[in-house]
Amino acid sequence: MSAGIGPTAWWPSTTGPCTMSTVSTMAQRTGSRPGRLWALLAALCPTPCAWSPGSPITTPSRTASPDPSILLVSWSFGCRAGHPAFPEGLPRASTRVAGTRCWQPVSWQAQKPSLSEGTEPPPLDFLRQVFHMKPLQIVFPARADPESPILDLDLHLPLLCFRPEKVLQVLTCFLTEQRIVFFSSDWALLTLVAECFMAYLYPLQWQHPFVPILSDQMLDFVMAPTSFLMGCHLDHFEEVSKEADGLVLVNIDHGSITYSKSTDDNVDIPDVPLLAAQTFIQRVQSLQLHHELHAAHLLSSTDLNEAQAHRRAWQQKLNCQIQQTTLQLLVSIFRDVKNHLNYEHRVFNSEEFLKTRAAGDHQFYKQVLDTYMFHSFLKARLNRRMDAFAQMDLDTQSEEDRINGTLVSPRRPTVEKIASRKSSHLQVTHRRMVVSMPNLQDIAMPELAPRNSSLRLTDTAGCTGSSAVLNVTPKSPYTFKIPEIHFPLVSECVQAYYADFVTLLSKAMDFLAPDNSLLLARYFYLRGLVHLMQGQLLSALLDFQNLYKTDIRIFPADLVKRTVESMSAPERAQAERAPELMRLISEILDKPHEASKLDDHVKNFELPKEYMQLDDFMKRVQESGIVKDASTIQRLFEALTVGQQKQIDPETFKDFYNCWKETEAEAQEVSLPWLVMEHLDKNECVYKLSSSVRTNLGVGKIAMTQKRLFLLTEGRPGYVEISTFRNIEEVRSTSTAFLLRRIPALKIKVASKKEVFEANLKTECDLWHLMVKEMWAGKKLADDHKDPQYVQQALTHVLLMDAVVGTLQSPGAIYAASKLSYFDKMRKEVPMGLPKTTVETLKHKINPSAGEMFPQAVDALLYTPGHLDPAEKVEDAHPKLWCALSDGKVTVFDASSWTIHQHSFKVGTAKVNCMVMADQNQVWVGSEDSVIYIINVHSMSCNKQLTDHCSSVTDLIVQDGQRVPRCSEVYSCSMDGTVLAWNVSTLQVTGRFQLSSGGLTSIRLHGGRLWCCTGNSIMVMTTNGFLCQELKIEEHFKDISTSFLAFQLLPEQEQLWAACAGRSEVYIWSLKDLAQLPQRVPLKDCSEIICMIRVKKQVWVGSRGLWQGTPRGKIYVIDAERKTVEKELVAHTDTVRTLCSAEDRYVLSGSGREEGKIAIWKGE
Repeated sequence: MSAGIGPTAWWPSTTGPCTMSTVSTMAQRTGSRPGRLWALLAALCPTPCAWSPGSPITTPSRTASPDPSILLVSWSFGCRAGHPAFPEGLPRASTRVAGTRCWQPVSWQAQKPSLSEGTEPPPLDFLRQVFHMKPLQIVFPARADPESPILDLDLHLPLLCFRPEKVLQVLTCFLTEQRIVFFSSDWALLTLVAECFMAYLYPLQWQHPFVPILSDQMLDFVMAPTSFLMGCHLDHFEEVSKEADGLVLVNIDHGSITYSKSTDDNVDIPDVPLLAAQTFIQRVQSLQLHHELHAAHLLSSTDLNEAQAHRRAWQQKLNCQIQQTTLQLLVSIFRDVKNHLNYEHRVFNSEEFLKTRAAGDHQFYKQVLDTYMFHSFLKARLNRRMDAFAQMDLDTQSEEDRINGTLVSPRRPTVEKIASRKSSHLQVTHRRMVVSMPNLQDIAMPELAPRNSSLRLTDTAGCTGSSAVLNVTPKSPYTFKIPEIHFPLVSECVQAYYADFVTLLSKAMDFLAPDNSLLLARYFYLRGLVHLMQGQLLSALLDFQNLYKTDIRIFPADLVKRTVESMSAPERAQAERAPELMRLISEILDKPHEASKLDDHVKNFELPKEYMQLDDFMKRVQESGIVKDASTIQRLFEALTVGQQKQIDPETFKDFYNCWKETEAEAQEVSLPWLVMEHLDKNECVYKLSSSVRTNLGVGKIAMTQKRLFLLTEGRPGYVEISTFRNIEEVRSTSTAFLLRRIPALKIKVASKKEVFEANLKTECDLWHLMVKEMWAGKKLADDHKDPQYVQQALTHVLLMDAVVGTLQSPGAIYAASKLSYFDKMRKEVPMGLPKTTVETLKHKINPSAGEMFPQAVDALLYTPGHLDPAEKVEDAHPKLWCALSDGKVTVFDASSWTIHQHSFKVGTAKVNCMVMADQNQVWVGSEDSVIYIINVHSMSCNKQLTDHCSSVTDLIVQDGQRVPRCSEVYSCSMDGTVLAWNVSTLQVTGRFQLSSGGLTSIRLHGGRLWCCTGNSIMVMTTNGFLCQELKIEEHFKDISTSFLAFQLLPEQEQLWAACAGRSEVYIWSLKDLAQLPQRVPLKDCSEIICMIRVKKQVWVGSRGLWQGTPRGKIYVIDAERKTVEKELVAHTDTVRTLCSAEDRYVLSGSGREEGKIAIWKGE
């Protein structure tokens, strides 16, 4: 046999999927980066050029040929003699013949801070860079997604070589990490097609060796026992097929896929899930893959540049369409993975995920779930990475799925989903009926035909809409033309080149609109790198520091740290004299708060093997995905350990887990007759079905939803409503005589009916008695407190009761289940109602901590009005409620429906003190860590930070008199007494002053003056920092020790309202004469005032006080004209920590961590 194929040619040192070989590895590859050819850019922008000798180069597109006549260009770099830390400017050109085993660009020679060591990837997302090196023109293409790889490939090439069914087969081989070998008689196609397929997988990444071209001397590498991707000339097809085992052979020229003959019968490549495959095929078939057909209607052009530009635009649009199509395929395949993740404990329940898949797709998922690629994908999901997959999943999820994601009760199929499932024959063929309705005939399920290894083109006439390819129009990138390179490359020319480079960047920045901060950040990045090359370290650090205000995502932290460490003592001293750099250097060196590495481990859920105390049991239950709430799990623990030692054995946990999951699976398969579904709301779910019983309404099964009880009658399937939970007046467990026996029965008295409902539930009676009473109590609490979450919690209790009884199966099981009857006990032990005034004023309650293990304090609230912008999504036009929780978490609600618009994302790790809408596109967040975080309201991303404060940011204000802020200035203050004025467009500080005393907690803007509240006084300052007036607390409270906590200005009444520590009164001063004694408004049963806001002619005061002898959160509504308390509102069980107004129509209040809820009140 030729080419040296032999059994001893094993893979060198492959201990894992990411172990790098010096022959052909792609350990750190992040996609198809054409930058592998363009080492030249390393002198101009920070490409990761750390290529060690012997490392491979996957040559891009049209240079990947072993033809000796085709030359590749590599670049080596020298070092500037005066400063060894930085490579010298322009590279020295050299050439090398391609076709050897690998070619090796030379690494940087620098030993100190180097652009090659750990430098972040260049920010080439929407900025296209072009430079000329005659006769070459080098173009660095743009990309729409900053996380995606840079592509200069024609992504439609595989679609020209393979039918869509074959493309899916190849993708399956990638996803299942097979040993893949591409063959072609055209060397260039090997690299191009392989790179295209890897681009199709983004954001999934190939984790194994990748050698696009194998020479004759390297053919023995196909004997490697690990997964790999390689390319061979078609001449070697037969010998590779005969000699190597277990290979997938992809013939590009013939568009075919075969397997090495020795194992042809054993290779089992599964098919992509059928629905996802059919949709993908239809979308690919709708693509326009031929430029000539696309341009046939255009006039002929004699301008070559115009024709090339038109071709590039067509290719860019087609690439976007293909990327969207393949991304939609991946989302369709893996969308439901998130439903089986536990983020807190980083657990993936693979068994339960597989149970939700169609039977014909199990083989595919079993193989994929066991790959390194999928493991890496899980890490990204558990880290909540907002990559292209997560964004498309969010954009394409249904309203039902979005709402279900906010519920704390276990998910069940809604009536709407059941109806759609019944109407879809294709969906029915994949499911089996586990729960059948009374007298329904068994449905004969058609046998699924064996699926071939090659998908056939199926009839897709029935599929519409969703299968159409997206009409994606890529955004036009910005182009920056790098100065031309002139020879000879002597020192003077190099320095002149750098100067021209800086000049061009500075001009581009000057002409840039202030609001185009993302593009400005890219210019700062590039200019900072050029300054480094010039040795101008201070200028470089200033440019990098500006990335905080423009786009913190591309801040090169490691490069900045190495730069600061390499500075000489005089340079360091000069840098620290600049206020902008002093903090940057302090953060980098003096405060080495190394960002904790992301915990990237992933566990698969396993049943316990040892006895569990409460803490371990709580962790296991949370990992299983059954329930997260710690208090509910504690009650479950008490139920399962009644009458025994307070620990749970593995068998009991296993029985409980299996009972829960079996009930859950049965609920997923439930089917209701159309006649029944007509009587139910589309969002109702059937949570519990009894066995067939005799009732006074007929014989049938009792069904429980979150809203009602109804009877599914036997004989002809029918619907008889028993009662909604709201209308129940009494529930009793009794017995009825039948022959000589007493049969347990359940009686329910309904408010609107004279006849009492009675059902002979026999052995199920006691359980149904507990469940109905718990749901009744939960509904009563929900109505009284205007909080629908009580119903969701009651449903969780009911299902846990059912699982406990099924687990224990003992005489004491009902008593054990009663430990979960939490709301029913509350109804009996404490009064459930709220004061009449509270009930009349309270509109609704929402829980931003839903789905968390513990309630979290609501630290700050902000309401932002909606606006209509045709360029944005419809949901962006809705008003929003921004809620800051503990440790820098921010959750966003859609204020038109009070449903979660965006699950929590982080703005630092410290407590949030304040939020304000600076303009229609920005929300500013002031934090305890002294940083102001800026959130883009459309992308819901936080990519900008203002770091000019040195202590906790305590307040933010905008100019008065604007319902929708469009001001040009925002004022911020910090605890050390610093007040800053900011230009919103440029994010530059336009004014600054320092109060003589610290303790600055809040500021207000009135009459062109800033009113500043410190602990000891309220100071009236000009915007330039001059003191005009001062209200000193010691002048009015000489006999007691106190301090100002909060204040409000009422310009119409010319009054200042303030609250003081330890006082249960509100004090009112006249703005005309602050020296006069204040008026006092006493607050009955108030223990502590926390916050206050002005709403029209009222002042709302949030506090903690007593209600019926119990500490509660209280709100006092004071009439500003009469100065009397109009209302005392009691709806929070913990302190009212924050208040905000929603267009003066509603007032929103947030409570402390004992409750962690938000109340929505009607404003007068």
